[in-house]
Amino acid sequence: MSAGTPSTDSSFHADAGHPMNPFAPPVAFDPSVEQPEKDEAEHIAALSEVFTGMARTVADEEGHAHRAVHAKGQGLLKGEFQVFEGLPPELAQGLFAIPARHPALMRLSSPPAEQLPDTVSTPRAVAVKVLEVAGERLPGDEEQHTQDFLMVNGPAFSTPGVAGFLRAARLLASTTERMPRTKRVISATLRAAEAALEAVGTESATLKSMGGEPQHHPLGETFFSQVPYRYGACIAKFSLAPLSDSLLALKDQSLTGNEDAQRDAVVAFFATLEEPAVWALRVQLCRDLERMPVEDASVAWPEEESPWQEVAHLIMPRQAAWQEGESQAAEDALAFAPWHALAAHQPLGSINRARRVVMAGSRRFRSDFNRCPIHEPRS
Repeated sequence: MSAGTPSTDSSFHADAGHPMNPFAPPVAFDPSVEQPEKDEAEHIAALSEVFTGMARTVADEEGHAHRAVHAKGQGLLKGEFQVFEGLPPELAQGLFAIPARHPALMRLSSPPAEQLPDTVSTPRAVAVKVLEVAGERLPGDEEQHTQDFLMVNGPAFSTPGVAGFLRAARLLASTTERMPRTKRVISATLRAAEAALEAVGTESATLKSMGGEPQHHPLGETFFSQVPYRYGACIAKFSLAPLSDSLLALKDQSLTGNEDAQRDAVVAFFATLEEPAVWALRVQLCRDLERMPVEDASVAWPEEESPWQEVAHLIMPRQAAWQEGESQAAEDALAFAPWHALAAHQPLGSINRARRVVMAGSRRFRSDFNRCPIHEPRS
């Protein structure tokens, strides 16, 4: 683990200019880093209608309300989140200011709003809920005691902001619960196109989101928040990377084309695990607001200017990763959201501001339709 130059905060200047710290100092967080567009509220309201509409379409068809996105659970796990000791000042912020061991939940999933067969291969996603977290909460979240991290297996979001997100969501909504057999054929075609792009050293987030995600084992993936967050006195993105040998061996491992291939693979892995699986929770500090923008979520921040730095481990032991009936019931009572957070890790940017409204609406609909209250676990 390497540490970058201290923050622009005067308390972080002990090593400024040191030859072992070649990176620019982190940008100090200030509310002015967020710059909402004038029509953002209207776009967010429209997004909320679209996503709730997708959830309602699925619920009416299937008789059960699922999440409006990342609906298909591929694994629900219990483990431990360990915050490192001895972090440098720029990294010892918020949840990471005090070394600690927290119980944690991990949900592996795939979009969209439907319970699609895994032969329609969409991006892989992970949500982590860290429990027994103390500290000042965001407004409206005062009664909670968790810190959530939501990530997918790509470093940048598919659109810069809310307007593009709304266009993509409307396209997705138009296909919800329609033509499942056709979607399998389209997915196979898109995967072939994506493989061709990757063969020449590039890739397409659009093709992947439409069903062209390579059919790889989800536990071998590296996940990214894609959007920025406050990191105490600084600004950062988060990432979850495989660390233990058992996980690293799964990188780019192909899956067979059965309809629950991802879930079956996750269950098989954790059923035979000998040593706990370990991921590194990493942060990438913003060091230049032009090169590492807050409002444009489509920009991957350059690692050569701000490398990923490990701050914690997520540890998952051998267990039943999915139990029919029981895991679905647990999922119905749980919600993962970036706004379940300490004030020190406030979500930033237009996509995160949209998520606050859209995900709250989705939770209300899901809870009401299923007659199942959603609550935050304390332990």
